[in-house]
Formats: sequence, structure tokens, C-alpha cells
Amino acid sequence: MSNRRTVVGVMGAGEGASAEAMHLAEELGQCISARGWVLLTGGRPAGVMAAASRGAARVEGHLVVGVLPDEGKADDRQNTADLDLALFTGMGKARNVINVLSADVVVVCGGGGPGTASEAAHALNGGRPLILLAVPALWWDFFCSLGEGVESASDVQECCRLIEARLGTVLSRAKAPPS
Repeated sequence: MSNRRTVVGVMGAGEGASAEAMHLAEELGQCISARGWVLLTGGRPAGVMAAASRGAARVEGHLVVGVLPDEGKADDRQNTADLDLALFTGMGKARNVINVLSADVVVVCGGGGPGTASEAAHALNGGRPLILLAVPALWWDFFCSLGEGVESASDVQECCRLIEARLGTVLSRAKAPPS
């Protein structure tokens, strides 16, 4: 049995993130760290990624991981959000698959653009629970039409309760004896 810590991926808009999404992301990052979970983001110093990382970093014992699109050359190595571990992939947007498949649960905070939408789609395709936090109705309608496993929350406390519930399901499946 593994003692691996639970990883919660938080995805959302970068430079175009709304003030509301950034506020929710910061609160969510803090909530994730307070529960002893690892926060995983896209790692850039912008939008939801930066806000969630900043919130998580406030909690003692936090672990914040960023999966970054570039190779980490020269100044890029320091151009990150508040991270404990920066993983430079050199994969551009393809790193979105790594973000999602490395997470036990994926949360999309406030919607976003094509990159965030691809992460939500990869979550569903990869069998990861997907929680949509304060996203536009169009996002909810679209991602629910793609399959099961999508849940919605309007605030951070509700989102964290849904994460806990989904983790109980994920962990019990992982512990089930082979049939």
C-alpha cells in the first residue's frame, strides 16, 4: 500500500482570469493545503495558477507542484508561481495531460480558455473526477454532455466537500481487492 499524498489539480485561466476566479482559487489553494493534500497547477505566475499556489503556500506543511510548459532555461527557472516543486516539461500545451493524469481530482476554477477546456476534457477522458467551481453555465452544460463524473460547486467549501467525497470513492476503488 502506498503512502502517496493525495494530489488535487486546480486548473483555470492564466492572464485572462477574472478577479472572482483568482479570489476563489486563492481560497481553494489554502483549503487544499489545510487538508494535507498536494496542490498541482500549471505553475505559471499568472491567474488561477498563481492564486491557488499563493493560497496553498500560506499553510504550514504545504506542497505545491507546478507542471510548466517550457524547458526552464535561464530566467524561466525563476518565472513561476509560489511553487515547492517546479516540473519543467518543454512540452508546451501537451503538459496539460501530465497535469490532469497526475491529479487524483481535477478542479476547474472559474472557467478559462482552450487550455483549461482541454484539461477538463483530459480529466474526463482519463477517468479523473472533475469539479467545476463557479464556471459559466455553458461549461457545465458542455462538460456534462461529455460524460459522467462532473460535479459543480458555487463556493470553495462546497468544492472541498465534493473533493473529499470523490476522494473517498477514488480511494475505495484503489483499495478494492482484485476480482
